[in-house]
Amino acid sequence: MSTFHAVVWMDHSESHVLMFDKEHIEKELIKSKSHHKHQGKSQDMVAFFKSVSDALESTHEILLTGPSSTRVEFQEWCKIHSPQTAKRIVDSLKSDHPSDGQVVAMAKKYFIKYDNTH
Repeated sequence: MSTFHAVVWMDHSESHVLMFDKEHIEKELIKSKSHHKHQGKSQDMVAFFKSVSDALESTHEILLTGPSSTRVEFQEWCKIHSPQTAKRIVDSLKSDHPSDGQVVAMAKKYFIKYDNTH
């Protein structure tokens, strides 16, 4: 399915990639093999970031969210290793641990505002 928007809730251990359009939602859960919060640029984190980037291949606009700095690290990683993904990241917002439904609702509200200004 080709979707226009995606929201990615991520922390150091997993990423919830939620791609959606007006009528559909597609979810993908990507687990990190790393169990350490502060591993820097370990091979596990590189593989994790690559998997997330690959999952976002068909989207046009991406919102990142999550409780930790992992989303910021992912965005920086994309600038170097996946510039096409980096270009489609529109924002990075801090959030706690909402349900997938709450994440999508927040993203839909965000993208309405974003779409109206661009």
